[in-house]
Amino acid sequence: MERSKKMVLLCHCILNANSKVEGLSRFQGAIGEVVTLLIEKGIGMIQLPCPELLNHGIKRWGQVKSQFDTPYYRESCQQLFKPYLHQLKDYMKNGYEIVGLVGINGSPTCGINRTCDGVWGGEWKTSDVWKEKIDTIEVKYEKGVFIEEIQELLKLNNIELPLYGLDESCLEESIKGLRLFIEMEESSLSNNK
Repeated sequence: MERSKKMVLLCHCILNANSKVEGLSRFQGAIGEVVTLLIEKGIGMIQLPCPELLNHGIKRWGQVKSQFDTPYYRESCQQLFKPYLHQLKDYMKNGYEIVGLVGINGSPTCGINRTCDGVWGGEWKTSDVWKEKIDTIEVKYEKGVFIEEIQELLKLNNIELPLYGLDESCLEESIKGLRLFIEMEESSLSNNK
């Protein structure tokens, strides 16, 4: 059988839910519906690294975007993505199609359309301080830090890559949206040949 020469980039926790902050994953191992859809469509999967896990480990607390919005973390995200950028360039040079990048909405690092932020940090001296901090958390309609850095590197290399954000809280609807996203991108790639 001939290979499809189609691939998608997936944020790490889509294929490895174990990398998420303890208590945040709704899946035992991977988001199987995403994997099944991509296999059905004959699309290869490139798993991106998890900057949060690599920088802060598996025992990290949940954090917000402003905590990751530091020069060091941004540079770390760029360094993590550069080998993948080189792969993309080589694949594309050799006739492969990159259908897009799929992230996780709500993530401070890998959110596509939505991230979380707040006045987070400091010392937890009393439960009142804890409650005050939690009450500042809000949804922001912007990208996470890793996705922003990926987009910057892609732009510098004249690569346009469509993005899709999965919403784990309404996965069935999100998978339907992903199916449409893939079909639209496949159609667009076919029309550009």
